[in-house]
Amino acid sequence: MKRFLSGNEAVAWGAWESGVHVAAAYPGTPSTEILETFAPMPDVYAEWSPNEKVALDVAVGAAYAGSRAMAVMKHVGLNVAADSFFYASMTGLEAGLVIVNADDPFMHSSQNEQDNRRYAKFARIPCLEPSDSQEAHDLVGVALDISEQFDTPVMLRLTTRISHSSSLVELQGVRPPARTEKPPYRIDTTKYVMVPGNARRRHPVIEERVTKLAQFAETFPYNRMELKDRALGIVSNGVAYQYAREVFPEASMLKLGMTYPVPAKMLREFASQVERLIVIEELDPFLEEEIRLLGIAVEGKSIFPICGELDQQVVRECAIKAGLLPPSARVPVVTPEKGPLPSRPPILCPGCPHRGTLYVAKKLGLVVNGDIGCYTLAFQPPLGALHTCGCMGASIGVAHGVAKAGIAQRNIAALGDSTFFHTGMPALLNVAYNRSNVTTIILDNRTTAMTGHQQHPGTGRTLQGRETVQVEFEALAHAMGIQRVHTVDAYDLKAVEAALKDCLEADEPALIVARRECALMPEARKQWMPLQVNAERCNGCGLCFRIGCPAVVKSGELDAKTGRPKARIDPLLCTGCEICAQVCTRRAILFRHQLIENKEQQQ
Repeated sequence: MKRFLSGNEAVAWGAWESGVHVAAAYPGTPSTEILETFAPMPDVYAEWSPNEKVALDVAVGAAYAGSRAMAVMKHVGLNVAADSFFYASMTGLEAGLVIVNADDPFMHSSQNEQDNRRYAKFARIPCLEPSDSQEAHDLVGVALDISEQFDTPVMLRLTTRISHSSSLVELQGVRPPARTEKPPYRIDTTKYVMVPGNARRRHPVIEERVTKLAQFAETFPYNRMELKDRALGIVSNGVAYQYAREVFPEASMLKLGMTYPVPAKMLREFASQVERLIVIEELDPFLEEEIRLLGIAVEGKSIFPICGELDQQVVRECAIKAGLLPPSARVPVVTPEKGPLPSRPPILCPGCPHRGTLYVAKKLGLVVNGDIGCYTLAFQPPLGALHTCGCMGASIGVAHGVAKAGIAQRNIAALGDSTFFHTGMPALLNVAYNRSNVTTIILDNRTTAMTGHQQHPGTGRTLQGRETVQVEFEALAHAMGIQRVHTVDAYDLKAVEAALKDCLEADEPALIVARRECALMPEARKQWMPLQVNAERCNGCGLCFRIGCPAVVKSGELDAKTGRPKARIDPLLCTGCEICAQVCTRRAILFRHQLIENKEQQQ
């Protein structure tokens, strides 16, 4: 049967049809939908793990136990899982393990655009790359077969356009029969215990494996030559292959579905049959360097950019500039008609519970070390309340380092609930253990909001919807040795300010849990009530604009004395969080109870 699937959905189907029994991940764009699609399928176990290293360890454990397994993460997640990535390469496995890793060229939702083919080569793990959804589906099973044939984890590398673009996929709709008996755990300490003596014996095995994989790559069916006009030969992979084929329909192509290790013999043969050899690939000159190491003359990044995404337009313009195509090959650029849409910079949503907490931090003149999550958007004006953001879990450690270095201002750390479980816990333990006076704020909106409301250890629900333990931040902090702990309603600015002042006055580690569920959660939506501005009281002072809420806008009415525009609340956006009402010193923005009282009086 044929289905129209995104690359992520296709990977999930490919995993199910290939008999993957255990899958684990931490949500991260562009890979999140893989586990969300896989988890409801029958006869599988799937989980959101606290971070990518844990997810990979879970998958490795399942593969050690003889079940096919899959770990999923975005590209920077592999940085977190790198330790496990390398030991799994050394040990090998009892059953197939595919590590799906989604790179993010152009950094649509990431802090860098690292090219994780480097990781595959670094760890001596084969890397497969699909060029469309059908290949995304098919290569899961292929990766698992390679994993079992060569006793190695296999990386299936996606990129954002492969993950999120959709195309027709031929599905089998069937799954291998599940095993009916639980097999005994095969104990092999020389293979699975990586003490130095065993590891030294495994290293030559890994190197020999790479040699065999390189030979296998020569006949790998997803590495294929498409010989046409021999004047130009193009080596390409992934979505870049689609762009190359569209721009150079008559050129000879070598499409690589396995990009590590590369098929040296096939590359030499292809190069010998074309007059000019180029590589079209996104991000790093990975294939270009591999080809050059073979002593083959090749061009690549001298023509095409190393930064950002490619597309047909970029490839075509670069080719014209390099003389690969005549100027007449230029095609008109069709710009979609967008209509009179207003520009909307990335900003915290209306009603976001993080807004009030960060507004108070700015009001108190604090330097806020942030983290990866919705609250990262608070760095932008007019809120401008976030001052550093490096990676998941960095906020607390950075604030601790600043505190130990000593500066005039007080630094605090702010991170989300899911991020705290990801990599914030060890950093908070470090603050407690090494005794700095860092105040940490957990912006607890009861979900992993930025990637689409996934569960985590603080929600009491698993990925597959089962009830489970619900970790309490407060008890956890006390167990770590932090005595000063506050829990406040994130919408209550006075309470947030009081808690912050109490923590800042104390010369000790402190934790504030600023709790209020994400305004976009279904239960929160039921409580929405648009507020209103009393135009007679408003004098256009602009205080309410400083919180950066999209629902609070300038009206066309000017104050008679100041000449400044008065505020207006967009009822289609306002959730009624009352943060704007609390910062309005003229009481011009009505609170919920005032609106209710006015309505009752009118009736």
